[in-house]
Amino acid sequence: MNEQHGRGYPHAHPHAHAHPPEGACALVRGEPIAREQVDAVLAAVPARDGDRARPEALARAERQRRRWATQVVVADVLARRACAERGLKPPPEPPRAGVLTAVPEADVAGLGSIVAVVLAYSAAARALLGHLEGHQAIPEAALWEYYERNRDRFLTVESLRGGVDPFGAARDADFLPYEQVKAGIEGELRQAAGRRAFFSWLDLARVDVVYAPGHEHPGDPSQPDHEHRH
Repeated sequence: MNEQHGRGYPHAHPHAHAHPPEGACALVRGEPIAREQVDAVLAAVPARDGDRARPEALARAERQRRRWATQVVVADVLARRACAERGLKPPPEPPRAGVLTAVPEADVAGLGSIVAVVLAYSAAARALLGHLEGHQAIPEAALWEYYERNRDRFLTVESLRGGVDPFGAARDADFLPYEQVKAGIEGELRQAAGRRAFFSWLDLARVDVVYAPGHEHPGDPSQPDHEHRH
């Protein structure tokens, strides 16, 4: 499980000298996070069969899985803090490790594995994302530009059946009116902007997190088997 889709490795704060106590996977603003939470995530997401081919490959994959799971747990803690700071009240439910085997592949492809799993796992992360989406202002010009640039998405049913080329000799009548689709466009653009805001928040929020050995970020270049995909 690797973090994907442009999420950068969060470099450690240069003044962070504290160390997590025994039994903790990380320190979040001085609060130790129990390793048992990471173990619960690992138990809910079995290793892939392909990772078992060779002993060295299995050991490496397990190290990376533990680091990946630590990021999921830490992101939930950070999201709970962010909700409290913003006066948000996430649903009073504990993290849901049991749902992690059913995270849609489309979410993983679009969000990156860590963020997709965090949103499935953490009610606080979902509440924060919803809050961020709701505060995105999409200019009218951006809505119209999207409509103009993606004409193929707004053909009428009759035009689609008739094989009309949206970028060729199409007429205005071949397209759904702008006012009819404007709300849907705004929703899509607001969702995309909210996700970008969530990515930025997470990258900044975890800068000061201090990890126990074996729980470092999976993209940490100081680790010999680090891996980061874009």
